[in-house]
Amino acid sequence: MREYLLTLCITAAVTYLLTGPVRKFAIVAGAMPEIRARDVHREPTPRLGGIAMFFGLCAGLLVADHLTNLSEVFEKSNEPRALLSGAALIWLIGVLDDKFEIDALIKLGGQMIAAGVMVMQGLTILWLPIPSVGSVALTQWQGTLLTVALVVITINAVNFVDGLDGLAAGMVCIAAAAFFLYAYRIWYSYGIEAAAPATLFSAILMGMCLGFLPHNMHPARIFMGDSGSMLIGLVLAAGAISITGQIDPDALKLFAGSEKAAVHQTVPVYIPLLLPLTIIAVPAADLISAIVRRTWRGQSPFAADRGHLHHRLLEIGHSHSRAVWIMYFWSALIAFGSLAYSVNSASMWIVLGVVFLSAIGLVLLLLPRFTPRVPMWAQHIVPPRYRRRRRAVAAEPAEPEQRAPVAVGVAGVNGATALGARSHVPERRKAETTR
Repeated sequence: MREYLLTLCITAAVTYLLTGPVRKFAIVAGAMPEIRARDVHREPTPRLGGIAMFFGLCAGLLVADHLTNLSEVFEKSNEPRALLSGAALIWLIGVLDDKFEIDALIKLGGQMIAAGVMVMQGLTILWLPIPSVGSVALTQWQGTLLTVALVVITINAVNFVDGLDGLAAGMVCIAAAAFFLYAYRIWYSYGIEAAAPATLFSAILMGMCLGFLPHNMHPARIFMGDSGSMLIGLVLAAGAISITGQIDPDALKLFAGSEKAAVHQTVPVYIPLLLPLTIIAVPAADLISAIVRRTWRGQSPFAADRGHLHHRLLEIGHSHSRAVWIMYFWSALIAFGSLAYSVNSASMWIVLGVVFLSAIGLVLLLLPRFTPRVPMWAQHIVPPRYRRRRRAVAAEPAEPEQRAPVAVGVAGVNGATALGARSHVPERRKAETTR
């Protein structure tokens, strides 16, 4: 665990320290597009934040390669090299898009090529665990097509949800944290070394997101752009492919009693990762709804609009920060709920807890104007927006004499007040004297 934490911290530190210089470089390079109709921000903001995230990924892999235990991942598996190759390719495509706005079909082709590069180096789905059947081996073409499809879906799901400050980085960080706990449990609890690469990928992905978030929280000083959103989407997909399609349920049946029991034990996370429906459930739902909505209107599925989930949260009255936190809440609930269910699927308390938290989430979702009240002793530790009402009441003038000038100004609206007319007389006399 200590080596994973060290890798995470190094990745986060490199990403954080490089984001500032990358922001200056993006401004000089002109990677600051004009405000578009679908944008939420009000000022041009530099992109290319994915440059810092990519170098954070490289630093994390480099450090892990020189650690005692994690170096075995590089010796026994080619998956880290496959990840780096695919990440470099998708990152270059994203950088070009952030600067020159390349066509959506070209990006889609680049995503498929990056996935193909990883497949050629061994990062692919070999079999699927199916309930009541067991592990089903896939042919080379079936594994390749399924792997490419999963990579493309995950990349675009993360890319589509990247519409608010800190939203994509935070949601992917939550998904990576849940995925790390699951992979770490498979690796150390069951002793299955095939889960080690996925555990490493999740730790590095958390570091990339945590290092970038301080610069990207509202109001954001820099955006990750497609170079960042497609990159973290590919890393998340690589971890899912590594642990889902590489670990044989035959290795788990030694602990579960039989192969079918092992498949049942891992289904709550395995199958959703393949679709994917839990780890990136919210981005996937947004992706599907966007494709259906745009196709119904006769538009291209890649045509941008303001119909995403985060846009709708803003339209019903939620603030920018609250919309982001609501998306965080639902992502954490689905990801960690699935994780808890995979650990103990027979516990009714887990189901009841998920239902209770879902009810709380619905209440917060339907009350956009609700502002929680905090006690007096906590006034100095909460954001200013939660203290605004009390400050306004305290600042309101209590004496009627203080409101007299306001009354005069309001009364003068009906027609050239004497106060307004007199205020311009000295200025006119000065002008005549000057002439």
